[in-house]
Amino acid sequence: MRKQKIIFALALTIMLLTVLSVSVLAAGSGDVAGAVQGTWDTAKVQIKSVVNGVVFPVLDLILAVFFFVKIGGAYFDYRKSGQFEWTAPAILFACLVFTLTAPLYIWGIIGM
Repeated sequence: MRKQKIIFALALTIMLLTVLSVSVLAAGSGDVAGAVQGTWDTAKVQIKSVVNGVVFPVLDLILAVFFFVKIGGAYFDYRKSGQFEWTAPAILFACLVFTLTAPLYIWGIIGM
């Protein structure tokens, strides 16, 4: 009885693999590199628009919030100790400027 169950399970698995498998062809001529290149060319525009429209603005928002929070913390430290610490706000400001201007030149560096 156990052998029959195993044979039935294997036969069912092989049958499902055969029925549900999809054959994939590369543009009729067997040119896999051309198919990949064509896919990349169409996806490149979408990737660029998503990164420019979503990723960079989210990074800008996060860095701006951190920058203003750090400026506020540095001000309160200044009121307590009399010395203003510029290092962390300056680094965050430089990162913010970098991410704000990155869409202008990053695609030329990457080659898109």
